[in-house]
Amino acid sequence: MARKKEPPKKTKPTMDAWFEGAGTTQEEAITDTLRENYLPYAMSVIISRALPEIDGFKPSHRKLLYTMYKMGLLNGPRTKSANVVGQTMRLNPHGDQAIYETMVRLTRANECLLHPYVDSKGNFGKHYSRDMAFAASRYTEVKLAPIAETLFSEIDRETVDFVPNYDNTMQEPSLLPATFPSILVNANMGIAVSMASNICPFNLQELCDTCIALMKNPQHDILSTLKGPDFPGGGYILYDEAELRKVYETGRGSIRLRSKWNYDKAAGCIEVTEIPYTTTLEQIKDKIAELVKAGKLREVTYARDEIDVNGFRLAIDIKRSTDPEKLMQKLFRMTPLQDSFGCNFNILIGNTPKVMGIREILEEWLSFREECVRRRVYFDLTKKKDKLHLLEGLKKILLDIDKAIAIIRATPEEALVVRNLMEGFEIDDIQAEYVAEIKLRHLNREYILQKIADVDKLRDEIADMEDILANPKRIRKIIEKELKETAKKYGQPRRTMFYYGAEEEEVTIEDDTPDYPVNLFLSKEGYFKKITPQSLRMSGEQKVKEGDLISQQFEASNKTELLFFTNKAQVYKCKASLFEDGKASGLGDYIPVKLGFDEGEQIVSMIPTDDYMGTVLFVYENGKASKVPLSAYATKNNRKRLTGACSDKSPLVKLFLLKEESNPLLLRSSANRMILFDTEMIPEKASRSSQGVNVMTLKAGQTVTSAIIPEPETLDGLKTYRVKNIPATGKIAVDGEQLSLF
Repeated sequence: MARKKEPPKKTKPTMDAWFEGAGTTQEEAITDTLRENYLPYAMSVIISRALPEIDGFKPSHRKLLYTMYKMGLLNGPRTKSANVVGQTMRLNPHGDQAIYETMVRLTRANECLLHPYVDSKGNFGKHYSRDMAFAASRYTEVKLAPIAETLFSEIDRETVDFVPNYDNTMQEPSLLPATFPSILVNANMGIAVSMASNICPFNLQELCDTCIALMKNPQHDILSTLKGPDFPGGGYILYDEAELRKVYETGRGSIRLRSKWNYDKAAGCIEVTEIPYTTTLEQIKDKIAELVKAGKLREVTYARDEIDVNGFRLAIDIKRSTDPEKLMQKLFRMTPLQDSFGCNFNILIGNTPKVMGIREILEEWLSFREECVRRRVYFDLTKKKDKLHLLEGLKKILLDIDKAIAIIRATPEEALVVRNLMEGFEIDDIQAEYVAEIKLRHLNREYILQKIADVDKLRDEIADMEDILANPKRIRKIIEKELKETAKKYGQPRRTMFYYGAEEEEVTIEDDTPDYPVNLFLSKEGYFKKITPQSLRMSGEQKVKEGDLISQQFEASNKTELLFFTNKAQVYKCKASLFEDGKASGLGDYIPVKLGFDEGEQIVSMIPTDDYMGTVLFVYENGKASKVPLSAYATKNNRKRLTGACSDKSPLVKLFLLKEESNPLLLRSSANRMILFDTEMIPEKASRSSQGVNVMTLKAGQTVTSAIIPEPETLDGLKTYRVKNIPATGKIAVDGEQLSLF
């Protein structure tokens, strides 16, 4: 008898089997990782969060306002902000604090918007104050402002598309059908991934007039009706027509804003009542305090916040002998009392970010608005056609009401009533259903005659609506009428005025930095000392770190400008007054730390100047030299660092400031060769980063190691190295005394 074959025994997996493959890594290209992970995030931020759309709102704004509309806050009483925040979370998946902060910026009390959409009660902080915090949502109350009616008056008439919310439990509008170009009425700023948007506000009346003018004449000069931005905080715009036209045409540019002020002679103080939209009270106060502490604003004794129920007020106490006009010019130059608004009109059009000028934005808005009006008219037309259809069925019943009653009474089953009415009067099921639902008390001649009296009127209205849909000019007439009504109802006088004397106002402000003679010392390692002549006479030798030595010494003044050239082809600029007066016994200030050098950056040479006269001569290791006028380093604004100060193609050996046209220059190479020639043989270049011309011929691996301008008394001993043309190889130096010159 054959034995049964036993099944194989089950064995437990070993530890090696459990951990097989553990700790292994799979290589993946960084481009694939970015495409799969970062790109979707970037697109989400751009499309669904940071940039506004043509209706003038970001998704967070739209969700909040629509929630308030559905809560009945357009005409109803105010409710606690916390209620609105909670309801908005059904549409907005972000936290309650983010939603509340969005609401704060939309309120009238915050004064962030030219035309606020939220009517508020309570403390919502102030846009112009960094430290004036808003109260918690449980303490404040809100409702929609009257102007919000223009956003929702036709939203229930299929003027815009609706999309599901994040959990697919309700619908929300993709855009709001505003009856005016809200995208340009209120300021809007957003920072996305690799792009941003910064839209300044414009006066509602001017904007509506411009839209109407553009509809009549596409070539209309926008600047003639849209004078310029209008900020909620008031102040002045320094009028620059060329810059405004650039902003209007390209959507990019800068608009200079200035504070509004007056001088109270009795109190001896300057009162600032309106400040630029881009700054805050605290930023201005901090900057004034910093300048006073640094001794650069000696005319000011104190700056204080005097904001009260009457609005903004910053008081600046000044010394009795101070000219307030000159002081304000100085404050405009040195503090945020004058600031700039950087325009970047980046808007989502069809889920695509696009930077546009004013004309293109208004054309896009008009196209969007035309579609809204067309959809609204079509919605109303459909409703009227449906009503006409029902009334036409009712009109047939009027011919024989008794017959209708008889059909209904003779029908044995309720489900057959509609069918029998259809057959009895030759009407369709919709009309028959409508007749069957009429109450018995209404089945009389008077009621039916009243109902069908509007048939002719309905037909005329339907014909008119069909004509509107077929005629774009009539649609634009409707838009024009709505714009005029909106401007009349919600328009307000301009808050930001224009200052047309900007060019004359740009005068040079007197520098009140104390001026006195000083001696400047720079060590090879980068330590700098500023010592007065009196202190220098009473002191001993200059103290330096071990292994260091003084490499440059100059007589100058406290107002002298200093240029520190570095090995990274950069120059750092500052005034001697930046440094405290020192002593020979001290090490001085370490320049790389004092001026914020980049890592590994070291000083090559320092040039002091009062007038930027002369020429800078650069000598490079590759045997080239260049001459650049010192005036190329003068800047109108106080830039502390200039990149591209010289060529970065080869390390810089040395640089000289030449006051005369021709100077003898002695170079020595790593091959122990030297050449002597006149610097006038090197042509002057206007570009700071010029590579220069070859002056010394070098073999592979050789470099220029040193360069000097010899003293006149040593030139006779260097005649043998003089060359008539460059580049030149030079002669081998054999005299040890000559080598000691370097």
